[in-house]
Amino acid sequence: MLEQYRTVYQGGEGEIVEKKSRFIATVRLVKTEEEALKFIEEIKKKYWDARHNCYAYVIGERKEFMRCSDDGEPQGTAGKPMLDVLLGEELYNIAVVVTRYFGGTLLGTGGLVRAYSKAVQEGLKNSILITKNHGVCLLVGTDYNGVGKLQYLFGQENLPILDSRYTESVEFEVLVPKKEEERIKKAVTEATSGKASVTAEKELYYAILDKEVLTFED
Repeated sequence: MLEQYRTVYQGGEGEIVEKKSRFIATVRLVKTEEEALKFIEEIKKKYWDARHNCYAYVIGERKEFMRCSDDGEPQGTAGKPMLDVLLGEELYNIAVVVTRYFGGTLLGTGGLVRAYSKAVQEGLKNSILITKNHGVCLLVGTDYNGVGKLQYLFGQENLPILDSRYTESVEFEVLVPKKEEERIKKAVTEATSGKASVTAEKELYYAILDKEVLTFED
């Protein structure tokens, strides 16, 4: 599993106009090539009267599926520049279609490359992108004497607390980057002089968006 990767949380649209040609970029989260192809067909139907619907997508942990299409534009002027933007932004599991309504003026090879690249950037700007971190949910149990010490530790490490349960003892569910798991376990033990219990519950991906913790099972 990747330790972290950037992807789409909410797709968006962006539009630019170059010499009266409209370029409309639509961005979508896709997890399989089948989803990507379905999305492309959906956009082609939506903009059925457009001259071109060019696309690019990047899917998989090792970017196993990378495809792009010029859809009738001169070779290398649309799909490849679009794909280059996605790769340059280091994005995973993402597809983008740029729809072009021809404005009557030829843009030339360089003009097309710039226009399609710029349209994708505009689409990304209007999407919500997140960084997913590979983490583990730790269940930390302590007596009341250890509460303050653990809260301080979690705060110092910027570890999100998903839940707190106060009964005869106290339990915290805390998210920890997977690569930091052993170090944090040791820190918990040291902070509480060995009195806290630590159990790894499950691995998951998580992201922070506007100070809110988002969790994902993928």
